[in-house]
Amino acid sequence: MSKKSSLRSGRSGSRRPRSRTTAALSAVVAVIAVAVVALQQSGVIDLGNGPAGDTSGGAPSDTSVDRAQEQLGQLRIEDEEDPPGYDRALFPHWDSGVEDNCTTRQVVLERDGEDVEVDDDCQPVSGSWDGRYDDEVLTDAQDVDIDHMVALKEGWRSGAHAWTTEERQRFANDLDSTQLWAVSASSNRSKGDADPADWMPPSEEVHCDYVASWIEVKHTWDLTVDPDEEQALREVLQGC
Repeated sequence: MSKKSSLRSGRSGSRRPRSRTTAALSAVVAVIAVAVVALQQSGVIDLGNGPAGDTSGGAPSDTSVDRAQEQLGQLRIEDEEDPPGYDRALFPHWDSGVEDNCTTRQVVLERDGEDVEVDDDCQPVSGSWDGRYDDEVLTDAQDVDIDHMVALKEGWRSGAHAWTTEERQRFANDLDSTQLWAVSASSNRSKGDADPADWMPPSEEVHCDYVASWIEVKHTWDLTVDPDEEQALREVLQGC
């Protein structure tokens, strides 16, 4: 404690002596502070000063890859069937009033875009979107599709045919997992309802994130994978 900041007693010129306990505590605090800084700089601890997650794209962290491999190992592998009766209407999607007066599609457009401005009906009127499947930058919301990572028909083939309509609706509007991606309309339509054994994004830089997302959605919704699909997912992860 400096002389200028010392507490003064009632008598002019006298100073209250600093207690041994206070001095000892100050020394301990100083030692702890130095140790914490050293541990943070060495990467042993994370004080959370940075972003919660990497949203800049590219390969996921080793932890993300490990988690994807663990989740993949927990998925049920079954030969894929195509139960009759599929209809997209069995998966009610783009719920209204999800956030304020916005639909699910509008929420994703605002969430995944840059500098997005919306009108009174929550429809984007300006902004840009990074179509990560093909590295195409889109500046018109009409050119953006909201892709179901696990397509609705793929979900049907993987177990959703046995769900209630309410469950299928939650799956089609799932904002909690990585099920919904804002992408270019051309890449989304090229993908169709294919799984990773039959289609992968043209941009190889997104492959690791793509399969990690695919696995996460199937794991979250307890959907099966077929043998070819499982092999394709595993092969991509090995290169991550």
